[in-house]
Amino acid sequence: MSQSFDSKAFLKVVTEHPGVYLMFDEAGAIIYVGKAKNLKKRLSSYFRTHVSGEKTRALVRQIHDVQVTVTHTETEALILEHNLIKQHLPRYNVLLRDDKSYPYIIITDHRHPRIGLHRGARKKKGEYFGPYPNGAAVRESLHLMQKLFPVRQCEDSVYANRSRPCLMYQLKRCAGPCVSGLVSDEEYAHQLQLARLFLQGKNQQVLTNLADSMEQASQALRFEEAARFRDQLQALRRVQEQQFVSGNVLDDLDVIGLAVSRSQACVQVLFIRQGKVLGSRSYFPKMPPDTDGEEILQSFILQFYLAGIGGREAPAEILLDHSLPDEEILGETLSQHYGRRIKVRSRTRSERARFIRLARTNAETALASRLAHKSTQRQRLLQLEEVLACPPVTRMECFDISHTMGEKTVASCVVFNQEGPQKSEYRRFNISGITPGDDYAAMEQALSRRFHQADIDKLPDILFIDGGLGQLTRAEEVIARELADSPRQPLLIGVAKGVTRKAGLETLIMGGSHDERHLPADMPALHLIQHIRDESHRFAISGHRAQRGKARTTSTLETIPGVGVKRRQALLKYLGGIQEVKRASVDELAKVPGISLALAEKIHDALHH
Repeated sequence: MSQSFDSKAFLKVVTEHPGVYLMFDEAGAIIYVGKAKNLKKRLSSYFRTHVSGEKTRALVRQIHDVQVTVTHTETEALILEHNLIKQHLPRYNVLLRDDKSYPYIIITDHRHPRIGLHRGARKKKGEYFGPYPNGAAVRESLHLMQKLFPVRQCEDSVYANRSRPCLMYQLKRCAGPCVSGLVSDEEYAHQLQLARLFLQGKNQQVLTNLADSMEQASQALRFEEAARFRDQLQALRRVQEQQFVSGNVLDDLDVIGLAVSRSQACVQVLFIRQGKVLGSRSYFPKMPPDTDGEEILQSFILQFYLAGIGGREAPAEILLDHSLPDEEILGETLSQHYGRRIKVRSRTRSERARFIRLARTNAETALASRLAHKSTQRQRLLQLEEVLACPPVTRMECFDISHTMGEKTVASCVVFNQEGPQKSEYRRFNISGITPGDDYAAMEQALSRRFHQADIDKLPDILFIDGGLGQLTRAEEVIARELADSPRQPLLIGVAKGVTRKAGLETLIMGGSHDERHLPADMPALHLIQHIRDESHRFAISGHRAQRGKARTTSTLETIPGVGVKRRQALLKYLGGIQEVKRASVDELAKVPGISLALAEKIHDALHH
């Protein structure tokens, strides 16, 4: 403990009310935020003669000052603690890193509603079902529903501009509401209601409804209609046999399992809606060594549900595989935040207990997999350090260039550290002002932009260049110029694919000496280099394709000065499309409302020269 902090004098005057405490280090930075029902008792536990836990002892040694904020209730303390952790990110707190949005299935509010995927804030009018753990789970559900219920899933722009039904109608996966006369509003609404009941987990009600509809159609001698209901009935029964559906649990639940090993933790969340397991997601919180399970779980719950990331909401019940002393307070805090009753509990039986065991097993499996991956990654990196005879490596970067015959050139920069890819650090550079197809100039521009006035703490230990000697030489020139005064210089390595361009036959060209090295195809160090190189290639190509696609979907008219949105629409509508606009003479263009003769000449010149 810091000698300048007098814990005895502090504890004499600290209050016994509930509240939040902030611990500061010598530099004045907040290193820990905590809450307590009784501030005096809780803070006294830090300054006993014998403090248990290496994490707590390390924390106490850093304390230079402690400040407290008194609250009326424990619930207020929990909310304030969450807000302060979110604001200051103290290094001794458990921190959840999760910025991903959670997708929902939406039934829109239209005359012929569509069923589709929705991300982000739920501002659009309609009914929402979810959240689902990822987009793949939503797409799988939508694909299944397309087979069961012929409700449209196309975008509104497609639906509004159809003159004849699309392929989905021919495959009997859409009733074709876009074309009048194919399906009545009543029948479409009936299918939509069945889809709604299915999403709500009321499968038995859907089966009963279909059976009744089949019987009514049969008695009215509408045998084709009865056969369609029969086929739907059989398809739904097959799906029901394959799906896991709980017999008793029909509520919305999140089930949280925790696994801790080797100073790493995995929190697994099972998303259960209307008795169906929609999927799960693994989280690996950042935490100090020796953090106990109770603190991990409580911090996770507060940060997970109070942050509201990606439109996430808490369900009516949250089940835990570890008991917490503050379960009731956590439930009250979440209930107050959401304005409805939310229960947090760990003691349960039957179906719920089975879900808890499933969450715990998934957490243990995910953590074991992550630890194995990190171990493999570490072994590869150690071997690479040995092969290159270089100091310990903490950061590696790789650059690649992508274009199609010089069109829309994009450079990528990917970053790896000791744990693998750091995707939040990836960057793309849209290259301009060079001769199309000049990869050397593109590489020079990308490296100049990356390393011009670069943060010394973000400089790589190894800089890989995807290319041969020419690319490497250009990179050396840029680094020598941009980092001339830097005390840290990256080791430059060119990764040339070779004549056959087969994996395992790469040539490494060392910066400075330009010596060539060939590593054995089965060497883990080479596998790490291939992983970095392939990732930079993938990232560059995806960026280039996005830019190229954007360029090809942009109308030529958009680049002509004086032709705004309304005039573009008038040209396309009056003449019947972009091809007809291109074929039109100056006089024909001038006949379009809003287009003067001078502007018509300008448009004609832009389209033909």
